[in-house]
Amino acid sequence: MLFDTDILIWVQRGNQNAATLIDEQLERFVSIQSYMELLQCAKDKRQHRIVKQFIADLGFTVLPLTENIGHRALVYVEEYTLAFGVRAGDAIIAATAMENNLPLVSGNAKHFKCIKDLELRTFKA
Repeated sequence: MLFDTDILIWVQRGNQNAATLIDEQLERFVSIQSYMELLQCAKDKRQHRIVKQFIADLGFTVLPLTENIGHRALVYVEEYTLAFGVRAGDAIIAATAMENNLPLVSGNAKHFKCIKDLELRTFKA
């Protein structure tokens, strides 16, 4: 399962439902986009280390941005931005899920629900 950035933030804030959701998964994936979003919110190097340790401790595999993911994300932006407001970061996360044949779990379903064929699972805190 690919986890959207918001799920990881919920865990960091102590949300037990989000932690349980992650614990239940044998294979845990995160897009490089989500990893970068977490890092860019850090205020100093100590927080960078905490984010890196968090990803490592929970056993996440960070999926890279590939040419296919980039192309698919561009298609999503072209198809869905004007009508639905899909942002580039969300397009990259959705494309990562699609290219790796993974369901995406997010608490922000409105960011992804317009994307055809995406297996989206909605998280409720």
